[in-house]
Amino acid sequence: MVGASSSDDKISNLDLGNPLHLQTSDFNSNTIISVKLTGTENYRVWVAAMKLAINTRNKTGFLDGTCLKSTYANSAPLSNQWERCNSIVLSWLLNSVSEELFLGQIFSDNASEVWAELKETYDKLDGSITFNLLQKIHNFKQGELTVSEYYHKLNSLWREFDIMTKLPKCSCAAREDVSKHNQLIKLMQFLMGLNDVFQPIRSSLLARETLPDVKDAFAIISREESHRGIASSSSGSVTKPQVSSFVAKSNSWNNNGNKKFDNNKRVGNSTNNRGPNPNLHCTNCGKVGHTVDRCFDIIGYPPGYNKNTGPKSNGPRTFNANSVSSSSEKGASLSFTNEQMIKLMNLINEAPLGNV
Repeated sequence: MVGASSSDDKISNLDLGNPLHLQTSDFNSNTIISVKLTGTENYRVWVAAMKLAINTRNKTGFLDGTCLKSTYANSAPLSNQWERCNSIVLSWLLNSVSEELFLGQIFSDNASEVWAELKETYDKLDGSITFNLLQKIHNFKQGELTVSEYYHKLNSLWREFDIMTKLPKCSCAAREDVSKHNQLIKLMQFLMGLNDVFQPIRSSLLARETLPDVKDAFAIISREESHRGIASSSSGSVTKPQVSSFVAKSNSWNNNGNKKFDNNKRVGNSTNNRGPNPNLHCTNCGKVGHTVDRCFDIIGYPPGYNKNTGPKSNGPRTFNANSVSSSSEKGASLSFTNEQMIKLMNLINEAPLGNV
């Protein structure tokens, strides 16, 4: 019991700066990053996230091999604590890789060896990887994303590309020029991927004498998106344009004194049917009830109309609402084509008032 108490004392005396120190949250973390390693294509993103997460827990020595078990060989409690820490770090690694990679490393017992093997296997850079990433950046569009979602996802791709093609550090005058060039490329890529609804503000930004950097452009367009959203919500539901059938705008037949042509009512309504006007005479066919400008023999008969049937008044039926509607008494369903209706209304509106 004395030995056990002594061991507990040694473990509890470990400060936060000691790599063997464990916090309660370390035991509850099945995974410490949201990215799962799938292979070469996302290794750099995964390794950057994993390094950051491991470092915040002061366990980097278990990854790079600088924290060795042999260092604590003279103390059984600390040696056991090293085993515990190594197992926890190993579980963090295995829980952050895909199922295929997990099965390949499950029998490993040293976190630094797994780390080194993953690096050797997947930290490879060739032209195809660079090509695929650059193609993804050029083809990336806003689509259904908000401006903020679009920008941050595109920014993530830029960061990955920058890490993959990292330039050597320099302090020469050309460094600022290179930085400005990269900003220009990113600005153009960001603007090109925006939806067409932002075309006016995009043109306004490009017309500036001094182009903004990509962060300023994002802020400006994000405010525009917010403004559009407020305007849309304040105006309520937007009424979509509807395709309507031909509706007469005239309030009457003007020249023949017959049935008024009310809006949203079809020609042929039998209400107030007063029959043909006997005061009208056609100089073309010699019949009464209509004038030459409305003679069916000249302008054509409406679809379904039989000139040999229906009531006559010393000649063919008059070209007015009443003559067309009278055929409905015999069960015929008559209608005008849009072209005929337009022609009819033009004739009515152009007829001289003297014919009334």
